[in-house]
Amino acid sequence: MDASVAGEKEREAVQLMAEAEKRVKASHSFLRGLFGGNRVEEACEMYTRAANMFKIAKNWSAAGNAFCQAAKLHMQLQSKHDAATCFVDAGNAYKKADPQEAINCLNTSIDIYTDMGRFTIAAKHHITIAEIYESELVDIEKAIAHYEQAADYYKGEESNSSANKCLLKVAGYAAQLEQYPKAIEMFEQIGTSTMDNPLLKHSAKDYFFKAALCHFIVDELNAKKLLEAHEEQNCEAYTEAVKEFDSISRLDQWLTTMLLRIKKSIQGDNEGDLK
Repeated sequence: MDASVAGEKEREAVQLMAEAEKRVKASHSFLRGLFGGNRVEEACEMYTRAANMFKIAKNWSAAGNAFCQAAKLHMQLQSKHDAATCFVDAGNAYKKADPQEAINCLNTSIDIYTDMGRFTIAAKHHITIAEIYESELVDIEKAIAHYEQAADYYKGEESNSSANKCLLKVAGYAAQLEQYPKAIEMFEQIGTSTMDNPLLKHSAKDYFFKAALCHFIVDELNAKKLLEAHEEQNCEAYTEAVKEFDSISRLDQWLTTMLLRIKKSIQGDNEGDLK
């Protein structure tokens, strides 16, 4: 966008913010009983328009702040749905400039949606927060917590497919963080539930396979039937078995990481035998 156009939009937005603030102050005057509600509604509209102009100018923090101001006024007007929508808009704007503030806004919207009984929407925004923790703040433990909460809400609304998608993220991260019992429980739970769905049961073997890999790392005896090479502690045979599997079904990054951990455990055991 042309810099002059962006600058013009930003100036218009600042003027609207000032005008909205005047409306809010006027609503607190002695005529509040007659005109207060209308003034607040006008201010809401102005803050929202200002927010959209800030977005055009790519001033994301200012846009987030303007949406927050509108959301607070909607709460004052007892318009919970509009307030929640504005807090989500604020969160989406802040994502581009201030991830933590984005999370704060989204958490506020979640509180409103859960109070209204809108758990599916709340789950969706928990996922958004989890993704911010994944990509922006790199706090996997907190990302896991929000994926788990989203899964709980989806389960409560009988959206089992959506719940399983969240639990797969939890299981994958749990394994990466070496929380293997948790990962095993999740993968097996998803595999079991998937088997009951004719359209998804073909995926069950993949989830049980991932659970088995985690079993290998924790206790090879729990899954010794999966790869005879591992039972024999034969590193070369294990590598060949992995190559054979890879030729049939390409390994993704998660599987590669888990298989390498198993290989290292074999090498470590063999070194121990030599001592």
